[in-house]
Amino acid sequence: MIQSVFDEQDDERIQLSALEQFSYCPRQCALQRQDEIYGENIYTIKGTLAHERVDSLIAETCRGVRNVHAMPLFSRQFGLTGKADLVEFYDTTPYPVEYKIGKKRNWIHEAAQVCGQALCLEEMFQCDVPLGAVYYISSRCRREIRFTPELRNIVVAMIQEIRTLFAHDTIPNAANDARCPCCSVAESCLPEILSRKNRSVEYIAAIYANTVQVDDKT
Repeated sequence: MIQSVFDEQDDERIQLSALEQFSYCPRQCALQRQDEIYGENIYTIKGTLAHERVDSLIAETCRGVRNVHAMPLFSRQFGLTGKADLVEFYDTTPYPVEYKIGKKRNWIHEAAQVCGQALCLEEMFQCDVPLGAVYYISSRCRREIRFTPELRNIVVAMIQEIRTLFAHDTIPNAANDARCPCCSVAESCLPEILSRKNRSVEYIAAIYANTVQVDDKT
C-alpha cells in the first residue's frame, strides 16, 4: 500500500496539472506555480479553448456509461486538488480521461497527470481505478493508460519532489534543450542565456564591447 506523502497540517495542495508540468520540466513548474509566471503561445491558446469546450458539456449517460465533465477531484492522502476533463463511470468504476491537443504520443508526462486523477478518484469513491486515458483532440484518438504499481510509485515520488521544491522555494536550472521552443514561459525562463557557463563574464564582455564601440564613434 502506498503511504501518504501529505501532512494534514500543511495547507499547500498540489494541482493535478502540476504533475504534467513537473514531469515535462521542473523549472517550468516552479516558474508557474511559485513565481506565478505564465505565458501564452499557440499551444496554450488551443489547449485553453479545447478545455473550455469540454468543461461546458453537461453530465450525460450514453450506452450505459455515465459521463461527468469538469469533475472536481481531491486527495487528502496525497494533498492533491484539481479536476478531470471527463470521468466515465462503468457501473461504479471511474475512468478518468484527460483531453490534450495535438496527435497521439507516448509521453510519461500526461500519464502522470491521469494517474494523479486516479489516486484522487480511488480515495473519493473508495474503489480501485485500474485504467484511464488521454484523448488527443487533433487526431481524435485515445491512448489508454494502465495505472501499474510502477507508474503509481513514480507519481507518488513526483508529488513528494514537487512538495519539496515548493517548500524550499527554489527554481531549478534551465535545461535549454528540445523542450524549450514549445514552452509558454520560454521568454521568462531565458534558457539559452541561463544555461551558459560563465554567463556573467559574457555579459560584462558584451557591455564593455558596446561601450568601446560608442566611445569610438564620439
